[in-house]
Amino acid sequence: MYSIEIILLYTAALLLVSVLSSKISDKIAVPALLAFIVIGMLAGSEGVGGIYFDDPWIAKFIGIIALNFIIFSGGIETNWDHIRSIAAPSFLLSTIGVVVTAVITGVFAANIMGLSLIEGLLLGSIVSSTDAPAVFSILKNKQINLKGKLRPLLELESASNDPMAVFLTLGFMGMLASQGSSLLDLFPLLLLDMVLGLVIGYVMSKICLYFMDNLHLSYHGLYPVLSIAMMLMTYSVATVAKGNGFIAVYMAGLLMSKYQFLHKKNVLKFHEGLAWFMQITMFLTLGLLVFPSQAFPLIPKALLIAAVLMFVARPLSVFLCLSPFKIPFNEKILISWVGLKGATAIILAIFPLLSDLSHGKDIFNVVFVIVMISVLTQGTSIPFVSKMLNVEAPLK
Repeated sequence: MYSIEIILLYTAALLLVSVLSSKISDKIAVPALLAFIVIGMLAGSEGVGGIYFDDPWIAKFIGIIALNFIIFSGGIETNWDHIRSIAAPSFLLSTIGVVVTAVITGVFAANIMGLSLIEGLLLGSIVSSTDAPAVFSILKNKQINLKGKLRPLLELESASNDPMAVFLTLGFMGMLASQGSSLLDLFPLLLLDMVLGLVIGYVMSKICLYFMDNLHLSYHGLYPVLSIAMMLMTYSVATVAKGNGFIAVYMAGLLMSKYQFLHKKNVLKFHEGLAWFMQITMFLTLGLLVFPSQAFPLIPKALLIAAVLMFVARPLSVFLCLSPFKIPFNEKILISWVGLKGATAIILAIFPLLSDLSHGKDIFNVVFVIVMISVLTQGTSIPFVSKMLNVEAPLK
């Protein structure tokens, strides 16, 4: 066992190296999120750091807390003037698009990995959503400005499609646990899950706004603390009520962004910094959790699944969902390419790892490799692809 002082020293050193690596990653055009994961792997038991960490439950707990902060920050920073015209396509991408991506990827994964159909669909569900932290950080850090409503569309979709991936993942895990259930059993649960999440998010946003404007706290620094308490309460209430906690948190942040409550600027800045801290913590933890000796043998299969995901499943889902809207072909291609996978997928992959599924460890390792491939290929090439497709706009 490490002493408290040694744990704090390791933590401070990893955070410092991660912050410094973000500067280096900008210079060499590598996403900072990839650097954070690599640092975690290097610090792990099979790396130079030698830190042994093999507790999926703690990693899941850290990941869920971090995702709450990141999703809430994405919601509360939303510009309502931008989302009005892209709400419908974003909704289709974050619901039907996720399902289509999960099914195509899952069927292929089941065949290539020798999994049952439900296990394959579970893997497909885990990697079906676009990762909000990855999209937010890359678009901001690379200073990418896109024409028209492309950027808000990508940000809104990535921030709102995680709940569907979470629901599908838990649904297929439930089917594996109780062999008698079927896909049709998921639809009533899905409706209840989303409706409760939306309603609780709406109610909690109103309560939080009331507190912000009427409590008149003596210390300005307590307002961000109040927002944290309300955010965590929103997730907990929704989850206990059998609703979707992530939808509730995102909805609460999104509705709060519409109003000018007291100390809003301070609260936004606080959550922006906290979201970065949570991203670093989450990626470092996930990097520590991975054992490269177990993941590397699965690289060939992961490469094939990633190729189907990036070049078949994601484009088909995008073109299907956006067919009712007058969106140019080159913009649809870019939306298809910005289907980044990130920490959300790895966190969801911890669920089958904790449930002792026969292929749980293989699913986790394949998902980890797919995320690395996605961030390395899609994340680094977004500036080039946006220029090639002529969808880049001058920076304001």
